[in-house]
Amino acid sequence: MEHLTLLLGIVIITALVFDFTNGFHDTANAMATTISTGALRPKTAVAMSAVLNLVGAFLSVEVAKTISGGIINEQGITTEVIFAALVGAILWNLLTWLLGLPSSSSHALFGGLIGATLMSVGSSGVNGDVVVTKVLLPAVAAPVVAGIASVLATKLTYRIGRRTDEKATAKGYRAGQIASAGLVSLAHGTNDAQKTMGVITLALVTGNVIAPGSNPPLWVIVSAGTAIALGTYLGGWRIIRTMGKGLTELRPQQGFAAQTGAATVILASSHLGFSLSTTQVCSGAVLGAGVGRKGGVVRWSTATRMAVAWCLTLPAAAVVGAGAEYLTRNGPWGVAAVAALLIAGSGVIWSLSRRQPVDQHSVTPDEPAGVVTTAIAAVAPPPAGLSADELRATIPAPGGTAPEPSRPATV
Repeated sequence: MEHLTLLLGIVIITALVFDFTNGFHDTANAMATTISTGALRPKTAVAMSAVLNLVGAFLSVEVAKTISGGIINEQGITTEVIFAALVGAILWNLLTWLLGLPSSSSHALFGGLIGATLMSVGSSGVNGDVVVTKVLLPAVAAPVVAGIASVLATKLTYRIGRRTDEKATAKGYRAGQIASAGLVSLAHGTNDAQKTMGVITLALVTGNVIAPGSNPPLWVIVSAGTAIALGTYLGGWRIIRTMGKGLTELRPQQGFAAQTGAATVILASSHLGFSLSTTQVCSGAVLGAGVGRKGGVVRWSTATRMAVAWCLTLPAAAVVGAGAEYLTRNGPWGVAAVAALLIAGSGVIWSLSRRQPVDQHSVTPDEPAGVVTTAIAAVAPPPAGLSADELRATIPAPGGTAPEPSRPATV
């Protein structure tokens, strides 16, 4: 019993560490567009997001109940299984943070839980129907829905303001963007903070501290909300740079449209108990905002790298979780070995990140346009009013650039 109590404490601390990494990994979801458009200063943005994440953690427990009693069966699951799952999720979070890829912390956690459970008790420990309906289907549908909503919102925004001066209305859109960013942060707290609440609640059930099916205790809600808020305040600057500048160049109108669409999808899913990836939702919304503006720059190469990371997240975390569970089943020395590997792996990733550090001062660099966008720009319609000879003169020679066409003099 003494060993179980000690292990349960280790699992709770590890879960809060995961929640902390979830915070700085997902800060970009709410604040990347706000920072990139200049609506808020970087540190002000992450401070605002941290506070609202904490508030959001108290608004609902539906997602927490999906995790603690839905994805895997509580019967037969040991505390060691949960510890192994968290190790897989933390290491994947840190690796994708190092690469600046906005992957899904949610799917990393689900992958770790599924892999560790399969290694421990087999397929009977995983509720396949819940995984499909509340994890996989939302993972596919949510970014698509958010992207479509963002495209429509962006087009509508530009259509409404087509007769106004863009610079004159930018200040108003920035104010709206701050409000919508706050809504995304609040929504993030209602969804992502609850994932850790669910894991800690599951650990308490396996340790016979609370009854199966119980809601998260108040101290679990407070500690999970605080951990994700602290991680958010640190700011995952690498991922903020990718989301804010790496995908597309956003103007205030687009930022407002993207964040409003993302917040709507996240809040709706939290209400329904769908534990979706807020990263995928926000990324889809940002891409939709880029597509929705005529002449918008979208870097599809970056989007492709992100999509590959999304596809790898769940299986990669599952493999690490399964390997960690294989070690932990050997008793105290196995748990100690897994803990040592987690600390060592985290240290290596941190030291690698210091070679090219990214902070609040270097989070918004100028990014070159992608290959596809450059090609589209190269076939833009020629200026009106050119003669046939002048039009032929605009066609570039092989390997060269088009000369500037001469225009008729105006009197």
